[in-house]
Amino acid sequence: MKDKKKIDKERQISYDSLPSSVKESLTEEEKELFLYAEQWPDSLFEKLEEFIIKD
Repeated sequence: MKDKKKIDKERQISYDSLPSSVKESLTEEEKELFLYAEQWPDSLFEKLEEFIIKD
């Protein structure tokens, strides 16, 4: 995934702003999904639900 796209700056800022305990709970695959994926799996939403702002 990393080779196909550049990291969106807003996603990187969002990732960096997560508490370290949350970042440590993410697997490498979930981190890549956070930074690159167009659509997240439900499991990633569940881990990050307290940080997601719903419209």
